[in-house]
Amino acid sequence: MRKLPFLIFVSAAFVVGCSSANEAGKSRLNVEEGAPPAMEADEAPEFDMTPNRDLIYPKEKYFSTIRQLTFGGDNAEAYWSFDNTKMTFQSNNFNYGLHCDQIYYMDLNTFQYSDGFPPRISTGFGRTTCAYFMPGDTAILYASTHLQDMDCPPEPDKSEGYVWPIYDIYDIFVANLRGEIVHRLTERQGYDAEATVSPKGDLIVFTSDRSGDLELWTMNIDGSDKKQVTSGLGYDGGAFFSPDGSRLVFRASRPKTEEEIKTYKELLKKGLVKPTEMEIYTCKVDGSDLQQVTNLGGANWAPFYHPSGEKILFSSNHHSKKGFPFNIFMINVDGTGLEQITFDDTFDAFPMFSFDGKKLLFSSNRFNGGTRETNVFVVDWVEP
Repeated sequence: MRKLPFLIFVSAAFVVGCSSANEAGKSRLNVEEGAPPAMEADEAPEFDMTPNRDLIYPKEKYFSTIRQLTFGGDNAEAYWSFDNTKMTFQSNNFNYGLHCDQIYYMDLNTFQYSDGFPPRISTGFGRTTCAYFMPGDTAILYASTHLQDMDCPPEPDKSEGYVWPIYDIYDIFVANLRGEIVHRLTERQGYDAEATVSPKGDLIVFTSDRSGDLELWTMNIDGSDKKQVTSGLGYDGGAFFSPDGSRLVFRASRPKTEEEIKTYKELLKKGLVKPTEMEIYTCKVDGSDLQQVTNLGGANWAPFYHPSGEKILFSSNHHSKKGFPFNIFMINVDGTGLEQITFDDTFDAFPMFSFDGKKLLFSSNRFNGGTRETNVFVVDWVEP
């Protein structure tokens, strides 16, 4: 659940249950009945995906070329395959016939699909979040609410202010590239989502409320041996592994005063969190050596390690007087050397480097014609 933490943006944004491929396929066929249809191929709009430097702002010195990959709706949380040729992302694009977020993947070499749109991996029901390629790039991990409610879950009551919902019907699944669910990795009533995979291919990190608070947990790639990583009161989420797989970077809220603690606990009982005050932390995979990286105030989130492992990219509004815009920043792992990377006047977030370190995916509201559309972009990264 890495939703866009800003009022004017309508978000798109986290014992092993296994079934055979045939059983999963039958389940998928049953689920597909009544699922939102995609547009017909002859209805599909044509988009220009060629590189366009006009989408780069003058101060964005780390970007040499840029290409817009999605068009329409909210498209976010785009993450690379291990071989750097594909991406998975979540979308509520109206062109896809969607009512709330679903999971898709895109081949970044071809951009050609039989029906004019990238393949949908999720069932088309419920709400999904936080997809990530599994080792081998033949399956995708994601969280979904469809097993307990095939409708889109309700949005939070605005009387609580700006909050994120923590749906207690999320479970984590693995589907092949045909959209057939081949594994269910969590089976409990509660929030299990925001899962990502280690570059080593051995571990998954995810956020869960199974301890009574929103903490980071790890499990083996097959869903076994679940272990709690963090334990501080507050929301720990959006975690990613370091390039060598030894550490985690994540966002966290840490209520300190009696009033802040009371508010946090009351909202959590209602399945809600306030994302307006978060900082970036790192720790070893076992939870030791916890380090607070940022102390900027505001919402600092969507962190991802630089290929060197010595820096972190993240999205932040700490420099904003009105809570916006959000831009992507880079900081050393020891909290020094803060540097602004993007210079949009609306929203940039969800940075992820390709595994070879040459390209960066991110989501942005840039150049959307004044709409609320959030789209995915890919840039060639250069060190100035």
